[in-house]
Amino acid sequence: MNPNPVAKTTKIVVASTVMLSFISFWRAAAIVLCDLASSSFYAGGIAEAAVGRSAPWFILGIMLFGYAIRAFYLESCSMFVRGGVYRVVHEAMGGTLAKFAVSALMFDYVLTGPISGVSAGLYLAGLINEIAELSGHHEFKVPAQGFAAMLAIVITIYFWWQNTIGMHESSTKALRIMQLTTIMVGMLIVWAIVTLFIKGAQPITYPTSENIKFGANALGWLKHSSLPNIWPIAVMIGLGHSLLAMSGFETLAQVNREIADPKHENLKKAGNVIFVYSLVFTTLVSFLAVMFIPDKERTGIYIDNLISGIAMYLAGPLWARLGFHGFVVVVGTIILAGAVNTSMVGSNGVLNRVAEDGVLPDWFRKPHPKFGTSYRMINMVVVLQILTIILSRGDMVQLSEAYAFGVVWSFSMLALSLLLLRFKRPGGREYKVGWNVIVSGREIPIGLGLITAFLFLLALTNLFTKEIATVSGLLFTMIFYIMFHFSEKYNLRKNAGVVSGHEKFQVETQEEVSHIRPGCVLVPASNPNLLEHVRKAIDKTDVRRMDVVVLAVKFSKDELEADQMFSTDTQGLFTQVVSLAEAAGKHVELVVIQAPHVTQSIVETAARLKASTVVMGSSGRMSIDEQAKHFGDQWEKLPEKLPMALQIVDRENGESKFFNLGPHPPRLWPEDVDLLHRLWLTMSSEQEGHKVHHRDVVSLALRRLERDAAKGENFNSELQNLVDQPRESN
Repeated sequence: MNPNPVAKTTKIVVASTVMLSFISFWRAAAIVLCDLASSSFYAGGIAEAAVGRSAPWFILGIMLFGYAIRAFYLESCSMFVRGGVYRVVHEAMGGTLAKFAVSALMFDYVLTGPISGVSAGLYLAGLINEIAELSGHHEFKVPAQGFAAMLAIVITIYFWWQNTIGMHESSTKALRIMQLTTIMVGMLIVWAIVTLFIKGAQPITYPTSENIKFGANALGWLKHSSLPNIWPIAVMIGLGHSLLAMSGFETLAQVNREIADPKHENLKKAGNVIFVYSLVFTTLVSFLAVMFIPDKERTGIYIDNLISGIAMYLAGPLWARLGFHGFVVVVGTIILAGAVNTSMVGSNGVLNRVAEDGVLPDWFRKPHPKFGTSYRMINMVVVLQILTIILSRGDMVQLSEAYAFGVVWSFSMLALSLLLLRFKRPGGREYKVGWNVIVSGREIPIGLGLITAFLFLLALTNLFTKEIATVSGLLFTMIFYIMFHFSEKYNLRKNAGVVSGHEKFQVETQEEVSHIRPGCVLVPASNPNLLEHVRKAIDKTDVRRMDVVVLAVKFSKDELEADQMFSTDTQGLFTQVVSLAEAAGKHVELVVIQAPHVTQSIVETAARLKASTVVMGSSGRMSIDEQAKHFGDQWEKLPEKLPMALQIVDRENGESKFFNLGPHPPRLWPEDVDLLHRLWLTMSSEQEGHKVHHRDVVSLALRRLERDAAKGENFNSELQNLVDQPRESN
């Protein structure tokens, strides 16, 4: 039998949203690393094709700079739960530049999937061709780029379905992917150390002017200029070609809303894990490739699959190296496929945030009828990714150049916006980028200013050295910007007078609620501007042990349909509740009931759900004590009275007052305890007094009070004396 029955005479509506299950910092880090760490498989080769054998130093420089990127993303997430490029740029510089920034960011996400999927295909094609070469079966060789493009399309379709199902399963897969990758990295490190002792290593050239050798496509419009001969400019060009090694941090801002309590601490932990892991893995691959793989083979055979080359040039028998090569390809294919998934998760988060501001039509935000995900946005991203794969035909040079545009400009716009917000909104942060000085009482963010300046230098360098990126990036950005611009105007005309920015909910009418655990915390709410009691209930409740149920009561004596019960007002109320839950990193249940008597329906619902506590905001029409008495009177009418606690939060000062409903031992005041003890001393000093206990004194007093109440003797006057000397409730 259902342990939590809800009376069939009461219509109840359960609301759910694309607010997904909250995840640990390990899962959050895994989702981001499926993008960041996946670039280890191709970033070193792309950088070396651009600047020559000194590429590892540029990769190292960019990965160390990743600590600064991590820092300003932590600051943005501490300001906005649903943060990221769009929200921060919008707050700092307005809607127009925000649409430009998010258009560049979408270019990043759309390219992340194809470049990762194609790279996975190139690793697998390299293994197939190597086995065919070693075995003498040349007929089994595959065309690398064509094979890679086909595999990328298959991977994209697979993760399209996984994201349609829902993110929790995707985060689980990301965690498993990173666990497997860690095993591979550990094996690589140990084997590389052994190889160093047995075979030694080739020297790594320093990035001096003489050693930086630009590739054929590395200089773009500066190809016939003397500027690349200037060492600082050459270094900036090299760093620009290595920048995509740290792409993926924007996903941290999107996943932030799903990080579990304590949110900010877990966010910092996730950021630290991401930085250390990507620094070690990405830098290690680039250095080991130059140290172990001969120059001719590295630049000719393994430029698109460096880790495969490292595996084949480690010390040991051929069968062991070939076996490890196979393991590398399996892991690489999986993690690069995971990056395809991450691109969908991130782009979906960005588009949802844009849609919340009315920039995209509500049609895009409609949840999947079965899974509750924003599947239409996922569909749009997947179509663009598959189209990109087809147009590029698996060419990593084209994909990598275009990819860098979205990365650098989205970083730059976010950093500039955070810098401006330091002056426009100096407070409201749990974390700040370091190196701040106080001058004349004003904080000067030197660290954030230097990061912003450096990012814009990289962006301008890439603008002139990456022709494909500049042309395709600007074209894509303008197309998305125009789409955002006109869809926003359409929405403004269509929704004139309609409140926007509400969360999209799935609504289901039920006769009983079986998924809410007994002992829950029931939180009635009606005003979206008076939710301090909801915030307190969410913050103080351990949702691993008990559920938080936010209840909206629709007052009506007439029968209402589900859409009438879940009105625009209720949608706005629950939107604010969802924001509070996301900020705390805790899940809440959302329930609407129809009832002719509000307090009575709250009490009955609490009893039927077997709630342990009811948390309410104070009333504007009666005092807190009167409100508690009214609630208690309704509780006394229940046919089955289970003990329950009532917490009422004062809407003026946020202080809580607690009441126990039902039989319970009172909390005595110190003077009452002293009086009780004195009476006991007097009674116990009489004959047979040793048989008298403190409880007997209380029992005697209660019986006499009951008798006086029945006779009316002095009862009213004593009651008046009690009221005239009010003390806290117990």
